[in-house]
Amino acid sequence: MTVRRCAWANPANPVYLDYHDHEWGVPCHDERRLFEMLNLEGAQAGLSWETILNKREHYRQAFDGWDADKIAAYDDVKVAELLANPGIVRNRLKVAAAIQNARAYIQLCKDEGGLDAYLWRHVAGQPVRNHGERIVTTALSDQISKDLKKRGFKFVGSTIIYAYMQAIGMVQDHAADCDWHQR
Repeated sequence: MTVRRCAWANPANPVYLDYHDHEWGVPCHDERRLFEMLNLEGAQAGLSWETILNKREHYRQAFDGWDADKIAAYDDVKVAELLANPGIVRNRLKVAAAIQNARAYIQLCKDEGGLDAYLWRHVAGQPVRNHGERIVTTALSDQISKDLKKRGFKFVGSTIIYAYMQAIGMVQDHAADCDWHQR
């Protein structure tokens, strides 16, 4: 039996196939993973998702398992260490964004109860099911992006937020001919 996947899932990369098959489009309610994915989607800006996905374990190690309290307290010494780490994208703005996002996330947790409560209320707790068409932004991604920016988050433009919504399963966008489309 031939397995049919979305065209973007590189068949030569087992990490990418595993991501497609077991994570992308699957509803996520785990706070730490929601925070991680928000930052990884931002780190992807201008690059391929495959590049970031291949570095994900390095990111987890470099950013203390995506512990927002630890990240919010990073100092210049830690920033220099991150910028010297070949396992992550060494971009000063993206490293600074992760630190700022940790601070904004901590406040969002106080205000909204966390990313899970904040994000999923926008879709009444149920994923939006699309029909396999190629979408890069929506009115909802525009709205969430604008609000997150107001709250101090960085690298959260509408295109990034839409990709994030797909990644965490708020939106089910598997291609119509993908075996995962109807799952």
